[in-house]
Formats: sequence, structure tokens, C-alpha cells
Amino acid sequence: MTMTVDELVENFSLLDDWEDRYAYVIDLGKKLESMPEAEKTEDTKVRGCMSQVWLVHEPVERDGETRLHFRADSDAFIVKGLIAVLLELYNDRRPAEILETDAVDTLGRLGLSNHLSPNRRNGFVAMVERIKAIAADHA
Repeated sequence: MTMTVDELVENFSLLDDWEDRYAYVIDLGKKLESMPEAEKTEDTKVRGCMSQVWLVHEPVERDGETRLHFRADSDAFIVKGLIAVLLELYNDRRPAEILETDAVDTLGRLGLSNHLSPNRRNGFVAMVERIKAIAADHA
């Protein structure tokens, strides 16, 4: 089950310093659903990330509503963790919910914005834009 934004913020608030938050992000990344190598193609690659990032989705019908299930992976541990944060916010949600959720704001609430390099932040934004574009296509 995915966490709400508030639950995610609360978990991060329990961590005192950046190193602990960084370790938590990496730990979240280790728990990502595995992504088969066959899904790691040029078509599934997220542009705008310095690291390799792949993202796939599938619509899932639940309770008469379409929800979007995402799988993603990266070749960098911190990026895998950022993917995990994004999937906590967006995975298995309705397209309208995805479009309403501001992940960049959440990144700030988690205390991560100030600690990411500009390149990592740009990659994070690129992942958010890709997820929102997918949600818009399904809305």
C-alpha cells in the first residue's frame, strides 16, 4: 500500500539530518518493484535525467475506476530512491489524483529540495513530467 503525502512527510520528519534522510531514500529505492530488463528500452527511458531512468505503466481497473500502475528503475541508488518517493505519491492512483499531486512541493516538504544537485532536481522534474503526461493521456 502506498503512503499518503502526509505519511511520507511524517516519516522524513523523524529523521534528524540529511545523511539519515539520504539513507532512507536509498533504502526506499531498494524496495522498488523489480523491472524486467526487457522493459528497459529507449522508448521507456526518461529524458532529462543524468542517470539512466526507465519508466513503464499499465492501466489497472479497480472498483470501476482506472488507476495507473508504474514500474521504474535507475542505475543510480539515490535516483532509485527518488523514484520510490514518486511511486509512493503516484502509483496505483487515478489519473486525476496524479494530476493534482505536486511532487516538487512534496520534495520540499520532505526536506530534500535543498540537498539535491540541480541535475538531480532536473531529473526528478523530468520523471514527474513523464508521469503527469501519462496520467493526462488516461484522464
